[in-house]
Amino acid sequence: MAKKSKIARNKQRQVVVDRYAEKRLALKKQLVSPESTDEQREEARVALQKLPRNASPVRLRSRDAVDGRPRGVLTKFGISRVRFRDMAHRGELPGITKSSW
Repeated sequence: MAKKSKIARNKQRQVVVDRYAEKRLALKKQLVSPESTDEQREEARVALQKLPRNASPVRLRSRDAVDGRPRGVLTKFGISRVRFRDMAHRGELPGITKSSW
């Protein structure tokens, strides 16, 4: 079980990322647009730097949805490899069966 503070901090970061996603996307488009002038690109770059640090999606950590484990998370299922294995053994994941030969 991860520390509750780490889980809460990551959730808060997700809120900030969602809040600034559209603005961030518009600024990024303006940066790479061939129609933009050098002054417009510079303004977009400065505006992008002024956004909060936690507005960047790179700062998010993928965590287990149940206990918040930060490592070994299977993004397709949203759970860690350890929990995935346990749930697969118990038959709690539809369509997943443990292979044996």
